[in-house]
Amino acid sequence: MTDPTQPTNVSEGVRRHADRLLALSALILLAVGTTAYQLLEDWSWVDSLYFCVVAVTTVGFGDLSPTSDGAKIFTVFYILSGVTIISVWLNERLRHHTKSVAKRIQQ
Repeated sequence: MTDPTQPTNVSEGVRRHADRLLALSALILLAVGTTAYQLLEDWSWVDSLYFCVVAVTTVGFGDLSPTSDGAKIFTVFYILSGVTIISVWLNERLRHHTKSVAKRIQQ
């Protein structure tokens, strides 16, 4: 009997590892951004996290915005890297979900 938590082949194991790395990268991105804005802009932890999520999801409400030059420069790199990481992570989640649905339909 096979363990359902174990990958059935090497490529599935690699995919799971990549999924975990992407999820961890997204969490680290939010943690670094939240800490940076809390220190650079003296925002509350909640405001800092809120701004990070709004920035990387490209919503951009505009209710918070960096005021110092350091925070503005950080924001440029944060958004460029953040949009990339979040987009790749969401794309992989969608691809996995699509494959799962296709497998269920074929059975």
